Amino acid sequence: MSDTQTLIENRPPSVATLFLERVSATPDAEAYRYPVPAASGEGPDEWKSLSWGQTAERVYAIAAGLIELGVEPEQRVALSSSTRIEWILADLGILCAGAATTTVYPQTNADESAFIVSDSDSRVLFAENAEQLAKAQEKRAELPDLHHVVVFDAEGVETGDWVLTLAELEARGAARLEKDPDLIKEKVGALTKDQLATLIYTSGTTGRPKGVRLPHDNWAYMAKAIAATGLISSEDVQYLWLPLAHVFGKVLTSGQIEVGHVTAVDGRVDKIIENLPVVQPTYMAAVPRIFEKVYNGIANKARAGGGAKYKIFQWAAGVAREYAKVTQDNFRRTGTASAPFALEAKHKVADALVYAKIREAFGGKLRACVSGSVALAPEIGFFFAGAGIHILEGYGLTESSAASFVNPGEAYRTGTVGKPLPGTEVRIAEDGEILLRGPGIMEGYHGLPEKTAEVLEADGWFHTGDIGELSPDGYLRITDRKKDLFKTSGGKYIAPTEVEGQFKSVCPYVSNILVHGADRNFCTALIALDEVSILGWAKENGLDGKSYAEVVAAPVTVEMIDGYVKQLNEGLQRWQTIKKFRLLPRDLDVEHGEITPSLKLKRPVVEREYKHLIEEMYAGTREK
Repeated sequence: MSDTQTLIENRPPSVATLFLERVSATPDAEAYRYPVPAASGEGPDEWKSLSWGQTAERVYAIAAGLIELGVEPEQRVALSSSTRIEWILADLGILCAGAATTTVYPQTNADESAFIVSDSDSRVLFAENAEQLAKAQEKRAELPDLHHVVVFDAEGVETGDWVLTLAELEARGAARLEKDPDLIKEKVGALTKDQLATLIYTSGTTGRPKGVRLPHDNWAYMAKAIAATGLISSEDVQYLWLPLAHVFGKVLTSGQIEVGHVTAVDGRVDKIIENLPVVQPTYMAAVPRIFEKVYNGIANKARAGGGAKYKIFQWAAGVAREYAKVTQDNFRRTGTASAPFALEAKHKVADALVYAKIREAFGGKLRACVSGSVALAPEIGFFFAGAGIHILEGYGLTESSAASFVNPGEAYRTGTVGKPLPGTEVRIAEDGEILLRGPGIMEGYHGLPEKTAEVLEADGWFHTGDIGELSPDGYLRITDRKKDLFKTSGGKYIAPTEVEGQFKSVCPYVSNILVHGADRNFCTALIALDEVSILGWAKENGLDGKSYAEVVAAPVTVEMIDGYVKQLNEGLQRWQTIKKFRLLPRDLDVEHGEITPSLKLKRPVVEREYKHLIEEMYAGTREK
């Protein structure tokens, strides 16, 4: 048995156990950094730190506080908050109390939040602020088993028997620990690997969300398997901004505890650009939308700088892509990421003119980024790879505890999601569906045995619903969601995400695109533009002062986007080409239910909302 297998197979029963081991091993080492806004409300945030020992003090107090509130092993405690240090402290406190965390996105409306809290039978709710508390108060009559709400930010909050602040909970816990100092060690020691640790509700495209049951063993396996990849070390600094209510954000906390590196935590997306040079991360995880926004921002800034600057950027972008493709190909064949002398020379010049500034904007120390949730357009991946920002694509689902595949460091291949984590098995079904088996797979859907049986076979194989291909040496390429593939009336299969990804790498103004064409005789597209980018373009093209809706309705804008659609079509098979498109009057968003909080497109919702535009594009055409 290899060292890696031994490490994984001899894993402890829970991440709570790993946390206690980490605190014992490196109590004085820095664990977390978090921002505190300036007292005046102006100026930069002040970043503060917690050592592992200080983290444990707060976590144990929270755990003991929950026990004082009557929370018992495996009972659910809901957590409705954006990504911040208190989220991590509360989650670890819940686990160390032997309870299970139910995650709720802060954007979730009152009805769906109440459904999740009720369906999970959560006894306590951690609420970020008055806004999250208000949702619970509005639905209190429907939540008879919710005994307490604990609020992180007390401003504007009236406390009492039902509502208490995090500080009050910690004080109760600290008092309990004075009387019973071994309480947490005993609770964690009693945990078994099969006990429920986390309930994450998937944002379904239709109907109510399903609660995915993830026992303690899932996270202990993830922690050990991530460490076994060798992608992170104790010297790393991670910048964590992803939603912790989502499995992708949550799994990053497990790997960190096992390895013991520093994590800087701040979920404010509008602060990413400002935070990167301050935090100077060595690695961070993101979703493709962030890389698309950064790429579009760079392209638009270059365009605004005038014709010469834009030409330099376009040349440098072309060099970056060529360099990435050649070096990755050479590494695959020879084990050395080399390039011909002439290309190396061009790359060196482009680096001085363009790439070095991009790396500086990411903080200057970034070794790698991990991208997941949805597919990254390969051309955008190749651009960043050539610029020295190495994006390691990975793949997993809520039902597989997030990380089933990841690209292996230097040997990464843009356009693939890499190889399975140690201990995870994969096979491709006859219809192309990806099946997974291993210690990361969920126990099942909460209270839904029939739904569980639809995707989880008796021998442990999980049906992902994704279509993919495995290379002879084990790299996986995702081609589409099984349910998203459609057939035109001419009998041709189309993978819409492939076409959508290509358009995102061609057009610097796109925010979201949906390709439609099921049972139709040609494909069409609904396109939403990025507001900041398109208003910047509008200023330069005689539309200054116009609203977003007015800009996208302007013939000159439609004509400009049409040019990018034609460019896209040149690289597509005839039956894949976009014959007509419509620009949407606003971008798609979470609030309207058109994208999930993890920025996945909800196709049925968008198609229903804009049915009139789809029908308009097919009006007057003869359908087969």
